[in-house]
Amino acid sequence: QVQLVESGGGLVQPGGSLRLSCAASGFTSEPAVIGWFRQAPGKEREGVSFIVTRDGRTIYADSVRGRFTISRDNAKTTVYLQMNSLKPEDTAVYYCATGTGLIRDMARGTYNFGTDKSWGQGTQVTVSS
Repeated sequence: QVQLVESGGGLVQPGGSLRLSCAASGFTSEPAVIGWFRQAPGKEREGVSFIVTRDGRTIYADSVRGRFTISRDNAKTTVYLQMNSLKPEDTAVYYCATGTGLIRDMARGTYNFGTDKSWGQGTQVTVSS
């Protein structure tokens, strides 16, 4: 049974940094794509950042490119999201997820999975002074 467990969320001031972790286990085969979504109150869920496991390519939503960095440990059991220069609009619940077939939402500058596979329970990130 696949498990994705997020940690590292919290309260941070604007301009600050946080690093989220996603501990992944139970895979019978490596997921095609693993990454992070977020959902703010009253807003649609949006894809933030992903790793394409076949070639290690990293993908970012327009709103976070240059501020967030996604990475994976050598054992490929943990995925990180380093978030720098945080803004109040980054406030959301952040979810780790796996899936296939990333689809770009041109209007919003974000991504969605063509097919969802697994989701974590989420971790709250609040950016506020």
